[in-house]
Amino acid sequence: MSLNRQQICELVSKKLSEASSRITTIKSLVGLDGFVDNIIAVVDKRHDATNYEPVRTIDAFGKKVLAAAGQSSNYELVIRQQKLGGNGPIMANALASFGINVTYVGNLGYPTIHPVFADFAKKAKVISIAEPGYTDALEFEDGKLMLGKHQSLGDVNWDNILNRVGKESFKQMLSEASLIGMVNWTMLPHMSRIWARLLDDVIPNFERHSRKLFVDLADPEKRTHTDILDALKLLTRFQDQVDVILGLNLKESIEIADVLGLPGQSDPEPYIESTARSIREKLNISCVVIHPRRGAAAATLNDSASFQGPFVQQPKISTGAGDHFNAGFCLGQILGMSVVESLCCGVATSGYYVRSAESPTLSKLAEFVAQLPPPQT
Repeated sequence: MSLNRQQICELVSKKLSEASSRITTIKSLVGLDGFVDNIIAVVDKRHDATNYEPVRTIDAFGKKVLAAAGQSSNYELVIRQQKLGGNGPIMANALASFGINVTYVGNLGYPTIHPVFADFAKKAKVISIAEPGYTDALEFEDGKLMLGKHQSLGDVNWDNILNRVGKESFKQMLSEASLIGMVNWTMLPHMSRIWARLLDDVIPNFERHSRKLFVDLADPEKRTHTDILDALKLLTRFQDQVDVILGLNLKESIEIADVLGLPGQSDPEPYIESTARSIREKLNISCVVIHPRRGAAAATLNDSASFQGPFVQQPKISTGAGDHFNAGFCLGQILGMSVVESLCCGVATSGYYVRSAESPTLSKLAEFVAQLPPPQT
């Protein structure tokens, strides 16, 4: 008999609580990006020095921009928060908040780590190989616009990993990790070469076991179909040595399905479970997970499921929500949870984060999951 949503939540909460005694023994290696994120509101009307009304939607902002065509226009940006950014640091910070033993390799400042990563460096072992990138995240009620400065990302390459981490040290970190996260392929121009070197020089020397490799391509729209397809082929090669999990948001799932020649849908969100099955089968990898804003679905060789998240209409923060979902889903997977239980863990981690602007500890996540709110309409 299948369980209902509340029963699944209660079961996941129990499993999370039971994992507290062993969570610190689980090792994870995550990389390779790093950004300083400015969370920004765009001013619509300013009333005085401290009070203003923000532009509430991307549509409204877009209309303002279009109306300025042929003439100049000025937009006031208010930095609401400066925080660590990048898919890797946000995901790794969430994993470390659970209590997992995390090592992070990426561009967090070199030779000195940027102050925005100081708290993260207290939770995890951090090895920085280059200067960070910078992102201005214009946040609206219906989404966000990410404006990036990426010059330093070219320094995230195989040679710098070898020179600043050490080949043998990097091998040891990889071999000891139950979870490896290699994220933000789109913004890291040398990531495919790094993957290829890992496949040729490092991974084949590992004993095959249940080690998991999580990959987030991170909005590959600006990369060519050929580049994307080549990267996906590398993931298929990885599957010979590790269990590969490909994480996608809704937009990314549409793009990847198109690159793979899979049929599209005029309204894709109701079909995310079948899309996850089709992409997984086409790539022949362990798992594909797709996470729109209101829920998520995933497929493995022997199972697939979908799960409704605790969607909130006015989140306290939205930047990083997907990375928190990824951390929660991977937590479920490395704890041996089923597909639907891992989805529950993922949406709960994201739901907690967007409500509080904080990454949950394992105990706080267990409490939140036990009474997971229904989605707001």
